[in-house]
Amino acid sequence: MNEQEIEIINSLTRTQKIKNFTKKNTKFIILIIIVILLSIFGFFVLKEINDRKKVEISNLYKNSIINFSDTNKAQVIKNLTGIIKKKDETYSPLALYFLIENNLISSKEEVNLYFDIIINELKLNKTIKDLNIYKKALYNSDFSSEEEILNIINPLIKENNIWRSHSLYLIGEYYYSKNQKQKAKEFFEKIISINNTNPEIKLEAQKRLQRDFSE
Repeated sequence: MNEQEIEIINSLTRTQKIKNFTKKNTKFIILIIIVILLSIFGFFVLKEINDRKKVEISNLYKNSIINFSDTNKAQVIKNLTGIIKKKDETYSPLALYFLIENNLISSKEEVNLYFDIIINELKLNKTIKDLNIYKKALYNSDFSSEEEILNIINPLIKENNIWRSHSLYLIGEYYYSKNQKQKAKEFFEKIISINNTNPEIKLEAQKRLQRDFSE
């Protein structure tokens, strides 16, 4: 028996083994195929549902802010707080910003609760998440204690990120407003000393040091 004949026999043997395996496991193979097809179908159905929800949220947000007036204020608040609770990565933060900018929520606790939803429960990229941490600290800087503000903003101060210099300047201004000038000076000087400082913030810090802390 030559090599060619042996190869033909081996090929036939493999083919027969495959047929036998398929015959014995027909139900299992069909089940696997059904699962795969259902998974593909489910993926596209879920994507379609999510896309529709996104469009609905987008339309609700746009209609709310475009038609906002004193006469429909209560409805706009209801719409926008509802959008925040839907935890949409795009429109939940925008809804909160609109509510804050137009002073539509008087409860500071409620605003902070919404910030916590956006910061902790949305799958935002790090830069956007850090932006919302900064905005939360900025919002609280008018009424919260030193400890509370530092607890909010410390994650931005301790690591290198694009909002670090903004955060240091905010805390410097906070201490300056409380007449704690030595602490304020330390934060303004920190802005100048760190790498990758925002140029505009650095310039403002230098102006502040020259104007208010030069001897």
